[in-house]
Amino acid sequence: MPYPPPSRIPAGTRRRSLLASAAGAALLAGCSGSSQDSGSTGGSPSVAEKARARAARDSAGLVERYDAAIAAFPGLAEHLAPLRAEVVRHTEAFGGVRKTTRKASPTAPPSPSAPPSAPADEKDALTGLADAERALSDRRTAALLEVPGELARLMASVAAAGAVHAYLLAEGAR
Repeated sequence: MPYPPPSRIPAGTRRRSLLASAAGAALLAGCSGSSQDSGSTGGSPSVAEKARARAARDSAGLVERYDAAIAAFPGLAEHLAPLRAEVVRHTEAFGGVRKTTRKASPTAPPSPSAPPSAPADEKDALTGLADAERALSDRRTAALLEVPGELARLMASVAAAGAVHAYLLAEGAR
């Protein structure tokens, strides 16, 4: 069986055409966004904006719980500082305001997000923080199906970090 005669069109042209059409298709696909990823419509916040704001508030509330535990048990400050710093970064990642480390003052009124009762000892404080981290991680994991791509990835990452925090806090409480 003889080989077919060579084509009159050089092979490079076909490859270039194929690459050009693939690049064009990629550009067109990248330019079209879904309505979920776009901003708000009609003046009401989108699902993503609401979820992001809720996540920032939840993280800010968790920072306040860390602050309350550190204020009640200064001996835990060294152990809790890295975890608290991560939660501050989570707050910022969701668009929340950065909170600086607060100095505990006996006359300062409790914040509205602080737990209603102070833990009896360091073990209870760590257990309470572990429970709060675990609950927040579970809520964020459940919310993943409701938010668009990039926010879902961020929430999944922060939920995973929260689960690790819960584990470390629970281990510290033993």
